[in-house]
Amino acid sequence: MSRIRGGDLGLLPVIIGLALIWAIFQALNPFFLSSNNLANLLMQSVPVGVLALGIVCVLLVGEIDLSVGSVSGLSAAIVAVTFVTLGWALPLAVLASLAVGLFIGLFYSIVYIRIGVPSFVITLAGLLGILGLQLLTLGTSGTINLPVDSFLVYFGQQAFVPEPLSYVLAVVVAGSVFLSSFLTARRRTTAGLSARPLSVNIMGSAALLIVLVVAAWYLNLTRGVGWMFVFFVVLVLIMNYAFTRTSWGRSVFAVGGNREAARRSGINVSRVYMSVFMLCTTFAALGGLLAAARLNSAGPQTGTGDVNLNAIAAAVIGGTSLFGGRGSAFAALLGVLVIQSISSGLTLLNLDSSIRFIVTGAVVLIAVALDAVARRSRASSGRA
Repeated sequence: MSRIRGGDLGLLPVIIGLALIWAIFQALNPFFLSSNNLANLLMQSVPVGVLALGIVCVLLVGEIDLSVGSVSGLSAAIVAVTFVTLGWALPLAVLASLAVGLFIGLFYSIVYIRIGVPSFVITLAGLLGILGLQLLTLGTSGTINLPVDSFLVYFGQQAFVPEPLSYVLAVVVAGSVFLSSFLTARRRTTAGLSARPLSVNIMGSAALLIVLVVAAWYLNLTRGVGWMFVFFVVLVLIMNYAFTRTSWGRSVFAVGGNREAARRSGINVSRVYMSVFMLCTTFAALGGLLAAARLNSAGPQTGTGDVNLNAIAAAVIGGTSLFGGRGSAFAALLGVLVIQSISSGLTLLNLDSSIRFIVTGAVVLIAVALDAVARRSRASSGRA
């Protein structure tokens, strides 16, 4: 409670917001929280969620990447052309797409570090230039359909976790959360700092286990939990570990909090910027591959439209600060669930996409306003 009073709201606002959105749409359409629709919602969330995970990386250091949609589109085009048109093996085509994403991030970071061009300008230029590369890669072929019997399409559309295994995964996740909290509390106690009581950790992990088991049971009433969504959750957990338990993660938060102070403390600031730009574009390339898998195709429209805005909005709505230095990997997961829930709910109500833009924009404004208020509260309480 003292952290909340001090302006450290954590993931609480987005969890409450998600619960409200689900309650409203369920009241307006009883199909919204059906097992089948939730299974669809989770699978549809993954491509943009992976892009949002990369956006979280750059936002944590106070920068932005406006080209993730174009990078995802180029990645989808590369895998389609190399795999279908040129006949490469699928693993080789996937590696080529990811390598291009990695190289784009390396290029961004060099321009940012060596020349000093703001990330907003670099990635805005990248948005246009990479869109041109995407069209150039596709050539006159236009949209390219992926083979329905390929592993990529199977993974994106038909791969679901067997029911018994879904419960095992729920136990593993809850157990991992408990172990992580226990080790953190023991380390803080050893260092002479205040730590969360063991009883609180046990109750929190038990509550999480109940929620996960009930969710798995409910989803298993129809198609179950998609392997693609499990893959996304694993990525979130890996990035959460990297942000909270590695020296690299601490460096990212330090640079985002105060760049000059981080430099004076001996952190290689340039290397941190390079790593987050490269991670962002690589996640964008991966998101493009998953989008192609979901759509069973790649074309000129892949990665365009509102993909960029949704990825950035998901990271912000999830609680990542636009001012840098605050956020978590779970922001991508929760934020994209909010975005996809709004989209799914309005679609079920047969409302126009214009309403979806208005509602999403209002949610983003509320999220940024909450962040600004929380930042002011932290400053007044001496936590900032």
